[in-house]
Amino acid sequence: MHWFQRPATPPLEELDPPQVADELAASPGVLVDVREAHEYRAGRAASALHIPLGQLAGRAAELPRDRPIFLICATGNRSKVAAHILLNAGFSRAVNVRGGTVAWMRHGLPMTR
Repeated sequence: MHWFQRPATPPLEELDPPQVADELAASPGVLVDVREAHEYRAGRAASALHIPLGQLAGRAAELPRDRPIFLICATGNRSKVAAHILLNAGFSRAVNVRGGTVAWMRHGLPMTR
């Protein structure tokens, strides 16, 4: 490897909120909200576990490696970063929720406070 080459980044899987909701209903995946605490408290996708993006690398051991991890934020940008963190940590399936919580709500999927 040359000094200017970066290690290969695993490909990022992205799904729309209805696809994620269907997968969560059919299998034991985990939905992780990576927004800040005040955003999470204001309203979140039902059943979402809260691990802020800044804490994710240090708390990755709390997540199961044998189930899909779906990552959600406000619009899908932070959750992309979160998915890459988990993929680079060896998780086999870390999925970005395309459009984030905004899209989740737009699709009328369950929310909670």
